[in-house]
Amino acid sequence: MNEQATFDQVKKNHLKLLGQYVPVVDKVHGKNHPEFHEVRALAEDILRKAATAGKEKPRLDQEFARLREVTQNYQVPDDVCESYEAVYNMLSELDQGYYA
Repeated sequence: MNEQATFDQVKKNHLKLLGQYVPVVDKVHGKNHPEFHEVRALAEDILRKAATAGKEKPRLDQEFARLREVTQNYQVPDDVCESYEAVYNMLSELDQGYYA
């Protein structure tokens, strides 16, 4: 994703996919990576707020701050699948787009 991508652009590209991937990744990896349960809750908050904000920019500062903390700045664990990695990459791009 382009470094200059805005939140709206990234949101358009990733919200639907995140909605599909996050629950599956949580189910598959949650046992070995319990931190992902919180990632799921935060991602669902972001998805909900982004979907209901309309043309306004949702207030997501707290969610992104907590995601950076929980994921250690979106560092992908070594023992996970490509879908897990994709979720972290999409959330990271949303985070960056939010502050662009």
